[in-house]
Amino acid sequence: MLVRFNVGNFLSFKEIQEFSLIKGKVKNKSDRLYDNGKIKLLKFSSIFGANASGKSNLVKAIKYAQATILKGKINNRHISSFKLDQSYKNKNSYFEFEIVINNKNYSYGFEMNIHKKQFVSEWLIELYSNNSEKNIFTRDILNGQFKSDLLIKTAGLKTKFDVYSDDLKNNKDILFINEMNNRAKSELYKSKNELSIFKDVYNWFAEKLDVNYPDRPISDYSYFRDSNNKEDICRVIKGFGTGISNFQIKHSSLEQVSDKLPKKLLSQLQNDLEELKHLRDIRDIRDKNKHLSTITIRANEMYFMITLDETNQIDVTTIVFNHGNNVEFDFNEESDGTRRILDLIEILFASDEKIYVIDELDRSLHPQLTYKFVEEFLKQANKKNIQLIITTHEARLLDFGLVRQDEIWLSNKNIKGETELYSLDEYNVRFDQKIEKAYLEGRYGGVPIFSSIFPIKKED
Repeated sequence: MLVRFNVGNFLSFKEIQEFSLIKGKVKNKSDRLYDNGKIKLLKFSSIFGANASGKSNLVKAIKYAQATILKGKINNRHISSFKLDQSYKNKNSYFEFEIVINNKNYSYGFEMNIHKKQFVSEWLIELYSNNSEKNIFTRDILNGQFKSDLLIKTAGLKTKFDVYSDDLKNNKDILFINEMNNRAKSELYKSKNELSIFKDVYNWFAEKLDVNYPDRPISDYSYFRDSNNKEDICRVIKGFGTGISNFQIKHSSLEQVSDKLPKKLLSQLQNDLEELKHLRDIRDIRDKNKHLSTITIRANEMYFMITLDETNQIDVTTIVFNHGNNVEFDFNEESDGTRRILDLIEILFASDEKIYVIDELDRSLHPQLTYKFVEEFLKQANKKNIQLIITTHEARLLDFGLVRQDEIWLSNKNIKGETELYSLDEYNVRFDQKIEKAYLEGRYGGVPIFSSIFPIKKED
């Protein structure tokens, strides 16, 4: 579970801003909170704000930090420090996640200089409910210092950890959490030990955190592959008013996929297939991990699943839909709104311990569909430990009958162009107040402020 995320000196964020999922002052709808006896967390959060207020930059910051952790290296293309103050060009950018793994709280973060393309510091801290903490490791990279309070009982394991930490204590090019998870060190985690936390944290970013943009597919449609879910899937899809009554998994061929792909995507597909074969050789993937040997392709509004069986034979399938009869409709024949719903439905079938971050949830959706989807998610959140964080312009979601006050966040740019984040829970708002009207009137900020008077063209 995600507790909070902090970011500073990145895109429109100047000073460090905090986005938190810790329960606020609200007492109603407490049945859908995550509560492990140590901390109470929200499972849903919506971020409102005017265009260019920084909502999407928060999503970009989370996605960028995740990608940096998984790759271990800095990519400074298409990103920047805070540009509106030139003195910040050479200052450090800051990223920190507080997360829950196995009912324990951890803070993991790093500082980096985007302009110089180098890491400055990195840390992993276990946090206790009595406000004490254990330093799993901290790196002061510029001064070549590495510290750890980790007690490793096995002599051989401790020797390896000391060697790895010494090798990287002043390495500005790579993150230690990534280095501890490269293939060469996989033997460290064959059995549970004191170093397993490095794998657990890395896997949280690799497997639990799912960040999505509006112009990219959210789902790989894995939920369609489970035949046990078919009745429930059909019921949910039909309930969203898509007109779809049934679906079928239909076999295709690699040739048909190749004919529909641009050369660049076709080349990438060939590389991905070779990588899957390599993974099978070193990891011995079986049917129980079938999803690990499947590639999902979305191109030209078509959808294909390409799976390698145990003998490396390729099986290609797609999905076709029925609308009240036996006539089949391909994926590309469905409307933008229906395809968006088909993307989102996977969230409703997600397993525990999954965190979805979705920029512009309401893209291509009718306002009532957006409301209905959030309503359905909140019902599922009562049963599972899943979290959904969205940015949206859909003011109908500002309904205290649907959401809690602390589940509403606002993004606003001040007069200096800095994005500020704050929760509606900071305001003393009555639960019977028409919050949508108050928001649109600008009472809480986060709405457009026009500097010119319409009409734009002055009449003679």
